[in-house]
Amino acid sequence: MKSLYAKWMEEWENRLCFRATNRVVRPFEWGEDWAHGWPTARALPLNGDAPEDYLRKVNRAAIAESDAFYAYERAGDCQLDGNLLTFTSPVRTPWPENDKVHGQWFPADSKKAVVVLPHWNAPGHAHNGLARGIAALGISALRISLPYHDYRMPPELNRADYAVSANIGRTIDATRQAVIDVRCCFDWLESQGYQRLGIVGTSLGSCFAFLVSAHDARVGVNVFNHCSTYFGDVVWTGLSTRHIRQGIEGHIDMDRLREAWMAISPSAYIEKFAGLPKKSLFLYTKYDTTFLPELSRDILACIARTGTDHRVVALPCGHYTMGEFPFKFLAGYHICSFLRRNL
Repeated sequence: MKSLYAKWMEEWENRLCFRATNRVVRPFEWGEDWAHGWPTARALPLNGDAPEDYLRKVNRAAIAESDAFYAYERAGDCQLDGNLLTFTSPVRTPWPENDKVHGQWFPADSKKAVVVLPHWNAPGHAHNGLARGIAALGISALRISLPYHDYRMPPELNRADYAVSANIGRTIDATRQAVIDVRCCFDWLESQGYQRLGIVGTSLGSCFAFLVSAHDARVGVNVFNHCSTYFGDVVWTGLSTRHIRQGIEGHIDMDRLREAWMAISPSAYIEKFAGLPKKSLFLYTKYDTTFLPELSRDILACIARTGTDHRVVALPCGHYTMGEFPFKFLAGYHICSFLRRNL
């Protein structure tokens, strides 16, 4: 039986989640055509495969050759204008707005820096307060806009629907683009003389941050604010992604969705992540309605089995309520103190 506190927290989560009234149920699409731009798929022609079979094959290849899947050419046009860093994403999409990466720069007087990845549908100013707090500790922070978000949002959108959607292939492509864009940010930080590098990701940004860190040895310190196992499980079970599930249901079930998005799931890269020397903080919330607590505990159990150097903090709130008083200050304290001690 749920406690009064759990019921209160669940009601609060629901109120915060459904303040947004502009969610759109979009039609299901396999989106196998998006794989044409992935290096690991070029040797895998369709050959009459059904779309799901083809995407399953493409996922296996991407995981087996993930260094190639997340490989890229360095951005050659990085420009810092005031506190705004821009460059062209090495990944091209049909929307030129999305292919111009924006990073808000919060410098500090040291050779330490972190890249900050916000949550799904974060507005352009979100997480700037966290970035300022990190900079106040003497650690420079670069807050990046995720694909299809804020500055990068195509004109036909009101939400970052193309970052996570009922289009299976496009969602994989958006994740691959996010990982590559963040790695370009580390290239820029290195070119500016920054030697000790870390990453802070929240919610969707946490998934992206894990994939970056598993594929980039330069990232020595990680903060994963919300964590989970499989990309597909979060979309299928999460409160904030019910509208995506509505578009998907009837075409695919949760087990098949998990497999279709395996190449962008942290669980596929646990051993790869553990093979690099890093210090990591994993935060999760006990009443999370989007990254269900059991999914967080599952990945934490996997991480613990590898012996990876990590710390776990479980906050007594939910996914949305972490952004509310007093929990946002508790989360900020844990994030900033971990970075200060370890970077």
